[in-house]
Amino acid sequence: MIFRSGGSDEFADIPDLRSRSLAAATMRRAVTWMVALAVGCALCQVPLATPARAQGEDGEVVEEGEEATASEEEVEPLEEPELLGEPMPADAASPTSEEPEERSLLDTLMDGGLVGLLIALLSVVSLGFIIEHALSIRRNTLIPEEVAGELEDLIRQGKIDPAIEASEDPNNESLIADVVLAGLRRYKSSELGFAEYKAAVEEAGEDQTGRLYRKTEVLGVIGAIAPMLGLTGTVLGMIEAFNQIAATGGTARPDELAGGIGKALVTTLMGLVVAIPTMIAFSFFRNKIDSIVAEAGKRVEQIMAPLGRRRTE
Repeated sequence: MIFRSGGSDEFADIPDLRSRSLAAATMRRAVTWMVALAVGCALCQVPLATPARAQGEDGEVVEEGEEATASEEEVEPLEEPELLGEPMPADAASPTSEEPEERSLLDTLMDGGLVGLLIALLSVVSLGFIIEHALSIRRNTLIPEEVAGELEDLIRQGKIDPAIEASEDPNNESLIADVVLAGLRRYKSSELGFAEYKAAVEEAGEDQTGRLYRKTEVLGVIGAIAPMLGLTGTVLGMIEAFNQIAATGGTARPDELAGGIGKALVTTLMGLVVAIPTMIAFSFFRNKIDSIVAEAGKRVEQIMAPLGRRRTE
């Protein structure tokens, strides 16, 4: 049985997939956002500093691991004993190295300014919804086989009222239970229910499918606006750099331009990093919904088939 693309307000009173187990859904969302925030905070502490470098006597930059090796190769044994008692000149001492300040991911995000902060918040929201969808948009959650088997046995035995009660049970919360419930209500309330229950099932299935699609719309919106925010940060950063050039009469030093250019690059990167995985997840969940709904339609048709045969016998 294929769900239609149309909708109907007649089935607005059918229990929602989320309303019958509000406490469990609230707890699941709370855990989801806690995990997303924890992951975001952990990523912000990742150090991004490059290996420390030292400057040798000849001005050549030497990596931290290479400095000791180079010094050992250049040391020669003293041949004249009288030099052992003489103090070593200050300029002959081992070259000092200045380690660069270690920067974390949070420091880099702060370079993006307000736009970078908005993109970071979108990344946390996107991660939270991805985790929530991964937990809720699953075959075992939407089409639990034990619920489908129970309803199929009750309908085959002609126990319509117990089947309705089983479909309304919060413990049987699932897409297939709501769809079967709509067909059973139509079957019982109408004298021609055996001929009309299929339309009721199609409309209820379309309603539940629409709810699943609307859940994923947030990911689509985030995937669309994240690159736009990144582009906005790029423009603002370049404006800041050119304003610095104008303020110095065209003689701005590189370090004076680094702030604006860095802001432009950071926001562009952040927008792409958020948008690409978000759009991948959006497409994945959309395809998964299509697959689950198609399978649910076939399973519902098997469950409701005895109703049509009973009235025609």
